[in-house]
Amino acid sequence: MPVELLNPAGLPAPDFYRQVAVATGTRTVYLAGQVARTAEGEQVGPGDLAAQVEQAFLNVGTALAAVGATFDDVAKLTIYVVDWQPEKLAALGEGVARAGARLQVDLVKPVTLIGVVMLGEPDLLIEVEAVAVLP
Repeated sequence: MPVELLNPAGLPAPDFYRQVAVATGTRTVYLAGQVARTAEGEQVGPGDLAAQVEQAFLNVGTALAAVGATFDDVAKLTIYVVDWQPEKLAALGEGVARAGARLQVDLVKPVTLIGVVMLGEPDLLIEVEAVAVLP
């Protein structure tokens, strides 16, 4: 596995993400932000953050599989959430947990969460980018 995840001594050790990813592979994969759309472009979970999070992560999984990667190869996630407030953390966590269960993977990675005013389309609540490293 080309990505080692850790929480070094001297930094907070959160349960839901890791502080550091050490990547030792030779190919880097950069995924465009994935949103709550089906392969046909249909909206998933209008107004439902947890449902949109779940679909966005499922789409990340699909994109990774297309290049022979899995979530084990992910070194970094960036999550953009419209009108972020700490009260949305439960819905975010619920969506991540549901996607992890459906994909049967651990989605705990180094992650940056960024609150934004809006995304590229007005019905989108979340967008997830990923960087993966392959052997």
